[in-house]
Amino acid sequence: MLSRLTRPRALAVCALPVVGLLATAVFAPLPFSVAQPGMTANVLGENKGSEVITISGAPVRETRGQLRMTTIEATSPDTRVSLPDVVDGWFRTDQAVMPRDSVYPSGGDVREIERHNEEQMKQSQDAATEAALDYLGLDGEDVRVDLELADVGGPSAGLLFSLGIVDKLDGDGTGGDLTGGRIIAGTGTIDAAGKVGAVGGVALKTQAAKRDGATVFLVPKAECRDARAELPEGLRLIPVTTLKGTVASLVALETGKGSVPSC
Repeated sequence: MLSRLTRPRALAVCALPVVGLLATAVFAPLPFSVAQPGMTANVLGENKGSEVITISGAPVRETRGQLRMTTIEATSPDTRVSLPDVVDGWFRTDQAVMPRDSVYPSGGDVREIERHNEEQMKQSQDAATEAALDYLGLDGEDVRVDLELADVGGPSAGLLFSLGIVDKLDGDGTGGDLTGGRIIAGTGTIDAAGKVGAVGGVALKTQAAKRDGATVFLVPKAECRDARAELPEGLRLIPVTTLKGTVASLVALETGKGSVPSC
């Protein structure tokens, strides 16, 4: 037997599933991470009491200026990110909503992801060292380079590691500093051949760089558009594709001779 509902009661009954779905959507975890500008570290100096770059087997220069690698801080893979978090992140310039798989592509649990990031960092350090020594024409069997950066994982500091090694061993090639005494920040992966790769999160990294005093930011050329999106005032972008080209750009910036590319 069916009973007939009045229109208001029928609407109310029909609305209940919709309200339930909306409530579920609002509070259900979503496959996103919320990221913000993270720490930066000067690879020419110390981080948490330890030298970031230690070199033996070759004379090491005293350096001026800074080369700051940059990071983003993202919600952990087991953090529940809900619809209000996503909406809030979309409307803020100091945060970004990113697919969780783009931040944690390895999947798995937290410890598995940490191990993956540690492995990526180690591979990045090895490639950065090989690229720098090859650029300088030095034999890796004669020159030992140790890289240490606490609490940072992933490959995105590769370019800055290579530049730090070059600056400590050779500077600008004529006795000057590769930085020209400036605070230069940047990001980018690097392979053993010296090719620079994209990393993601550059709009947040430029904010971290500006916050920590940088006036120049080295960005993989493919990410120029993203870097310009929320570029802090007074921060100059230099697009890069290779270690050799990056060094050339920094030397041109320091000496005023030659062209310095821009995004």
